[in-house]
Amino acid sequence: MASTAFPSRDDFAALLNDSLGGAEGGFEGRVVKGTVTAIENDMVVIDVGLKSEGRVALREFAAPGQKADLKVGDEVEVFVDRVENSQGEAMLSRDRARREAAWDKLESEFSENARVEGVIFGRVKGGFTVDLDGAVAFLPGSQVDIRPVRDVTPLMDIPQPFQILKMDRRRGNIVVSRRAILEETRAEQRSGLIQNLAEGQIIEGMVKNITDYGAFVDLGGIDGLLHVTDLSYKRINHPSEMINIGDTVRVQIIRINRETQRISLGMKQLESDPWEGASAKYPVGAKLSGRVTNITEYGAFVELEPGIEGLVHVSEMSWTKKNVHPGKIVSTSQEVDVMVLEVDEDKRRISLGLKQAQSNPWESFADRHPVGSVVDGEVKNATEFGLFIGLDGDVDGMVHMSDIAWGISGEDALNLHRKGESVTAVVLDIDVEKERISLGMKQLEKGAPVAGAVGGSSGLQKNATVTVTVLEVRDGGLEVQAGDGGVTGFIKRSDLGRDRDEQRPDRFQVGQKFDALVIGFDRSKKPNFSVKALQIAEEKQAVAQYGSSDSGASLGDILGEALKQKG
Repeated sequence: MASTAFPSRDDFAALLNDSLGGAEGGFEGRVVKGTVTAIENDMVVIDVGLKSEGRVALREFAAPGQKADLKVGDEVEVFVDRVENSQGEAMLSRDRARREAAWDKLESEFSENARVEGVIFGRVKGGFTVDLDGAVAFLPGSQVDIRPVRDVTPLMDIPQPFQILKMDRRRGNIVVSRRAILEETRAEQRSGLIQNLAEGQIIEGMVKNITDYGAFVDLGGIDGLLHVTDLSYKRINHPSEMINIGDTVRVQIIRINRETQRISLGMKQLESDPWEGASAKYPVGAKLSGRVTNITEYGAFVELEPGIEGLVHVSEMSWTKKNVHPGKIVSTSQEVDVMVLEVDEDKRRISLGLKQAQSNPWESFADRHPVGSVVDGEVKNATEFGLFIGLDGDVDGMVHMSDIAWGISGEDALNLHRKGESVTAVVLDIDVEKERISLGMKQLEKGAPVAGAVGGSSGLQKNATVTVTVLEVRDGGLEVQAGDGGVTGFIKRSDLGRDRDEQRPDRFQVGQKFDALVIGFDRSKKPNFSVKALQIAEEKQAVAQYGSSDSGASLGDILGEALKQKG
């Protein structure tokens, strides 16, 4: 008896495929049509023409978030995974069938850049899942809406259009965007709306968003920017000072850029311009009151009325405080008195002066302390040329080094005083325009002439010979007094005689009297004397009177004869 070979499982599959139309027309891996024969609990029994029926979960026939609309006898398409499993049933899938059909359709729509309809049904990291009629796509969070959306719940389980950004069938990846659809729709709406708008048009809108630099106003489907500088003529630090989100505002269209579809809006343009007629309202020299609104390095802005501010430059803030930050003189919101210095209506600028609205301390000082009056003060600073003395009225006066003391050099006189020391001085000169006060300290020494006196008023004239009395012997010379109770003066060491031995101050004594010649007056009109000049003058006079160039007489003979005649 001939042996019989037993067929294997693969042989049976091949025979089945042959019976169903050959290897290429086999059921496995294909989408086929079947008929619903029964619905048992959550399973659907489907006959696809095989020797056994297959079962598919009822939920696979329902759209996300909806119930399945299916009944016995309905014809459906399913995907055949296997013809027969271990239990003898066909392994079918409705999801695979829908997915395969969906991929074919999506690939065609993607190539045509067409919109597709889908339903957001789940959340994943970084975005959401979208059902595109069987194919699952990824919707990034940034592609949900034009602006960030905090709650996506109202958008879920609702059929809506999407744009396919990228798809890869081999990997099963699809990326879609809802934002692209919204931007395209908005651009179409904006193009239509912007055609109906014109510059200068007055329109109402709703405030949608507020930023530091302005507010976005919805004009009925298109947004316009209301910049903070166009909210009001007065200074606005932040738009929220005038408007809030949700407010309905009346605005004027300032500019329209139809290429970029940007619209600039203004509110202050609907008000009267406070700068009109500003020159007449604020004439130069007028004194006004205002409020400090802003302080900078170079000055302070003062509001004269809502919408009009003037600048007080740092140089016009104080008569006496120089090189000081404006914030140390005034503070924000402070009410101050100012004077109008200049008005430029075209440039919308007003220059104000703070110090001009106050009394000039230099004029006040001159009224209280005329030249020749004695003042007390404190040494504020010592420089290489003199001392600066702080006086009442917050002004400073200067004592030049030559007016500090008699008989010593200016450098030595400067070393006699220190910062913070209280001193007494006499007013020598006041220059209000240059803000200068000249003081003298040595003029207050005993016998010193009053500042401002002239040579003739003291009874002395230059080149006059007078008898002086030694008041004080110093290393640098002698302090002397002319006549009895006359003015005091000084004789320098070099003027005590022609010879070096005669120029020693220690050869004189206090109370000693001798003749000297007035050779001039210092800045305070105090006389300067010289014995040496007197000797030279007497010598010249004797030569002229008693001798000549051809007489042959010696200088000693001439002087002896002159002395005899004098005696």
